[in-house]
This record gives sequence, structure tokens and C-alpha cells, in this order.
Amino acid sequence: MPPDVEAGDLARATRDALGPQGALAQADPQFVERDVQQQLAAAVADAVDSHATLVAEAGTGVGKTFAYLVPLLLSGRRALVSTATKSLQDQLFLRDLPRLRDALRVPVRIALLKGRSSYLCLHRLQQARETGTLPDRFAVRALARIETWAPGTRTGDLAEIDGLDERSPVIPLVTSTRDNCLGQECPEFVNCHVVKARREAMAADLVVVNHHLFFADLSLRDSGVAELLPTVEAAVFDEAHQLVETGLQFLGTLLSTNQVIDFGRDLLAAGLSHARGQVDWQQVAGGLDRAARELRLACAGPLRDIKGILKLRWDERSRDAAFSDALTGLATAADAARDAARLVEATAPDFTRLVERGERIARLAHAFAMPAAPDRVRWIDLGSRDARLVDSPLHIRDLFTEQRALAPRAWIFTSATLGSDDDLSWFTESAALEDARKLRVGSPFDYPAHARTWVPPRFPKPNEASHPAAVGALAARLAGRLGGRTFVLTTTLRVLPVIAEALTEAAAAAGTPLVVLVQGTHPKRSLLQRFLDTPNSVLVGSASFWEGIDVPGAALQCVVIDKLPFPPPHDPLVQARSKELESRGRDPFNDYYLSEAAIALKQGAGRLIRSETDLGLLVITDPRLRQMPYGRKLRAALPPMGTLDTEADALAWLDSIAAVNAAS
Repeated sequence: MPPDVEAGDLARATRDALGPQGALAQADPQFVERDVQQQLAAAVADAVDSHATLVAEAGTGVGKTFAYLVPLLLSGRRALVSTATKSLQDQLFLRDLPRLRDALRVPVRIALLKGRSSYLCLHRLQQARETGTLPDRFAVRALARIETWAPGTRTGDLAEIDGLDERSPVIPLVTSTRDNCLGQECPEFVNCHVVKARREAMAADLVVVNHHLFFADLSLRDSGVAELLPTVEAAVFDEAHQLVETGLQFLGTLLSTNQVIDFGRDLLAAGLSHARGQVDWQQVAGGLDRAARELRLACAGPLRDIKGILKLRWDERSRDAAFSDALTGLATAADAARDAARLVEATAPDFTRLVERGERIARLAHAFAMPAAPDRVRWIDLGSRDARLVDSPLHIRDLFTEQRALAPRAWIFTSATLGSDDDLSWFTESAALEDARKLRVGSPFDYPAHARTWVPPRFPKPNEASHPAAVGALAARLAGRLGGRTFVLTTTLRVLPVIAEALTEAAAAAGTPLVVLVQGTHPKRSLLQRFLDTPNSVLVGSASFWEGIDVPGAALQCVVIDKLPFPPPHDPLVQARSKELESRGRDPFNDYYLSEAAIALKQGAGRLIRSETDLGLLVITDPRLRQMPYGRKLRAALPPMGTLDTEADALAWLDSIAAVNAAS
């Protein structure tokens, strides 16, 4: 523990550090004390001191990152910080933590730990050089860039390579998975980047992970978190509103066609490298490839030209003979591949893992052919190239109950959106945290002065065919007044091209020079950079742009949300949760659908005002917000912006913002 912080006095030291004469103010002349930040930091300090559980909602602009990092660093206690994405991990590790550590002058060792797919595998890079089959010239270039970078990297973190598309087909070829990692049998084990990252994490005082890694390790014991967690006295989960959905992904059972294709590719590479001529490896791998493709076709049924990910109910496909036959065929192909690998297992350590992978895939195929357990739900995630069979629990309550009972430590969960009541029940009920301390601190921003909300009173209803085009045309009129600076956020991928086309046509008809950027045309990060760099731009995006996007200043001054973000009623997980609530005598619409919509709406609206000086307009093109009784509850979830009545009012507000832009 730092010498100036005695046991039991952490709250005072935290308050001083964040005060007007404190260490942060001395290190940064731009730092300003915020009362709401002090409230949150005091609650975190108390939780750390007393090994308590805290659930804290902190509005935009509170500075919640510093509010939890300062008491953690000053406490001198070993801590784990988990956040939602790898990019947020990098921000914490590369920017926020070094800055705070220097300002507070605490000798804290920090480490960054990501999942296997983030680190270069030297053994698989060598395999990719020798036997990798690359689909196009872009993949060839990507591999060449990785090979050039590899000798000089210390961490092996692929995020160091600027412009490497995280969707590149090369990444699975040069990274390891739990299935294909050779462990200590690997010829590159001594130089393994994953092993080094875990070793550094175990030696650090504060380790930054992400939610995917946290849950994947608790279920698979594959990343080092399971060894790390028992040694920490405080665990902080930032962006905690994503914990439930992330947890369900990893607590469930998954069988994907890509998993089978990857297995076949690895088996073929190992066979040709170490046991050429002993087995017809092309035939065995081809059997796996055909089985995977037949399963995907059986999952797709009559569906074609799929964009994004479709969630299909299990009973939509599982009753078809083609689906049952495809599962049987997959199990047979996996058994054959396992037997082939077993024949030559003594020739190389690769084959031992390949035997295990074949057994696991066959076992999963047999399991999915059996009925689901009554307390679980199954569905199919269908993409343009992949199908994933998922068997999942309905909630993560048991996991956190178990983890909190293992040892006394502080558990801190924070986000800008955790509920619509003082008990934060949307989050606490889903994670079995009803007994936690709760805190809500609002945003310090002056929303009534700087922002307005407008719901068009006469507008096509969301279920009408004319709605998407009307959204695009309206967005063109609004963005035209600002010279771009607009996000259009949609609740589904399906309407993206319709809205974008209508927006483009309306802008052209009005002679407005707008550049329309559409999600899916470029990677998310480069699309956002194009928005920032391109004058007169409008970005049309779906789920991935509703949260985790920070565009402060005049670059973004209008956000249009196409309709209220209710959970899709045909989603199998949504249906299962609704049935569970009904079985307990509760109303699914009021207790689930409305709460989910309120949280999502608050997230989308949160893209608009990101600093004390921002100005903006939030437009929600869904008449139900005005017309339906539940609209009042959803409006209450939004920041306290002023309201406008007519389009003329909205355009006048945008004109006033444009005048400020021109004057500055």
C-alpha cells in the first residue's frame, strides 16, 4: 500500500487526489473536479476497503474510469479490471492507467491480458507460410505484413499492426485456439506470446481483461483468468451492461460450421506436413468440409442472401430430416477424422490435439441431436458463411452467486446504463446482485441548455413499408442543415441499405452534398475514421454503433434513431425469457421488453452529447413514443433534453447549432 494511504483511509486519499489541489489537477491543468465523480469514487473506495459489492450507474461525462481507477491504484491491493472490448482494454492500458500511475506516483505494475485470438502464434505462422491457403491478394498482403512485424514485436498483440482488419481470414491462420494449441509440446513454447502475457498478468498488481475473456476462462479455464481471479482483492467491471449477453455466449454450448472447417484445414496441414501418404488427408478433410456445408445449408433451409446474423428458433429447423441427417453426417465425418489422426498420433504432437478436436465435435453433434434440458434454450445463429448451434442457460445468476461466495473481495459493476429505477433492477436481477450497494449519479452536462429531442408527430409507423425511406429522407433534410455531422442508428441491419439509399436520393434531389457512409462497407474503426475525416458525412449504422462510440465536439451533432429498440419478439432467447417471467406471474412486456428498450434507447441517445460544450439534436422517428402509454417511461430514460414539437422547430435548432459552428 502506498505510504500516504493508511488502511481505512482510502476514501480520504481518493477525495484528495480528485480534488482541485490534488495530484490529478497538478499533473494536468485541464483537470476539473466533478462532484459526481467524487461521489462515485467515494463509493468505489468504500467498496474496496470493505470487500463489498457495488453496482453504480454513472451518466455520460462523470469520468467513471478515473473514479474507479484512482481508488484501485491508491489502495495498493491487487485488482482485476474487465471492460467490454479489446479497444477499450487498449485505452485503459496504454493511456489511462499510465497517466494516472504517473500522476499519483504509485509503483503499480500493470498488465494487459487478451484472448488467444489477439496474439500471434509463432508455430501457426510458420505453418501458414508453408501450407496456408489464402483466399485472395488482400489475405496475401495481410500475411506479408504480419511476417514483417513479427520479428520486432515484444507482445505479439495483433492490435499493434495499424490497419489490420480484425475480420481478415489470415488471423485464424496465425493465432491459436484452445483446440489447436499444442501447449508445452509446441516447438515455439519458450517464445509463446500467450504464455508471456499470462506470466506478466500473474506478476502484475492490476490486470486489464475484457468480458469475453473473463467468461470464456471461467467456463473453459483457458486464458489465465481462473488462476488470476483468486489472487485479486477487487474486481471491477466497466460497461457492465454488456455482462449478461456476453456471459450467456460463453456459458452455453456452441457448435459452429466454421469450427469444423477450421478443424479440417488444420488436419490437412498437419497430415501433409508430418504424415504425407499414410492417410488420404484430402479425402478426410473434404469430408469435414462437406459435412459443415451441408449442416449450414440445413440450417438455412429456404433462406438465401443472408446479411448479418439471423437468430432462428431451434424448432424451425431441428424437426427437418435434412437437419438430423446433417448432424449425423457431421458426427460421422468427425469420427473419421479423429480415427485418421489417431493412426499417426505418434508422428507429431499436433495429432494429439486433432484427435481431441475430432472427439469434441462428434460429441457436440450427438448432444445437439438430443432434446434440450428444460432450463436451457437452443437456437441457431445463421450468417452468410457460418451456422452456429447454441445451447444456453437463460441467465448468469448462478455464476456470480458462485464467484462472490468463493472469497471476500470487492466486486464493482459500473456503466452509464444499468436500469431505469434506483434499485438498478434491470441489471441486478439478471446478475443476482439484488443485495449489492447501489448508486446512481447523473451526468454533469447541461442537457436542457445544449440538447433537444424531437419525435415527429405524423410519421409512418415502424411496421409500415414506407417507414425506412421516410427515415432516410428526413435524415437528409436534417443533416443538410448541419453539413453532415449526423448518425442514423437503426434497430436492424435489414433496413440499412433502404435508409441509406433514400437518404442519398433525397440529398441529391435537394442539391445537398452529403457523403453517406454505411455499416458493413468498411471495418467499424475505419468507417468511423472516414466519418471524422470526411466533410458533409452521415453515418448509417446498426447495433455496433449504438454504444462504445465517442465522438465529442462538433463532428456529431444530430442522432436519428429509426424506431424504439424493443427486443425482437421472435428471438428464441427473448421468447424463453418471456415464458420464464410468465411462469413466475410477471408481465413480460412491462418487466422485460420495456426495460430492455429503455436501456438500449439510453445507449443510443448517449452518442450525442459527449462533452460540456457539445450541442445536438436527438430525433426518434417512432410515433409510439408520443402515442402509447408506455412512451412516458421510455422518455424518462433519456437525458433531460428540451423537447421540440415540429420539424420547423427542429430545423431552427439545427440552424442555431450551425451558426455556432460557423462562428467558432
